[in-house]
Amino acid sequence: MQQINLAEASQHLSELIEAALDGEEIIITKDNLPAVKLMPILPVKRRRQPGSAKGLITMADDFDAPLEDFQEYM
Repeated sequence: MQQINLAEASQHLSELIEAALDGEEIIITKDNLPAVKLMPILPVKRRRQPGSAKGLITMADDFDAPLEDFQEYM
């Protein structure tokens, strides 16, 4: 864990962001008190929602009709 004061953090922000992206915990202090924690934003995993594609998918009326190539097997 790295603690750095606000004045130094503003001068080295890009380096601190890279360190946070690499997994290092960065705490920015103000008046010697922890104020901000830099950490990467993880992608949000959304839960599947049944029926979310309703109306977006269409199927031909004859989708289950036998194919001409397979008539002899019927």
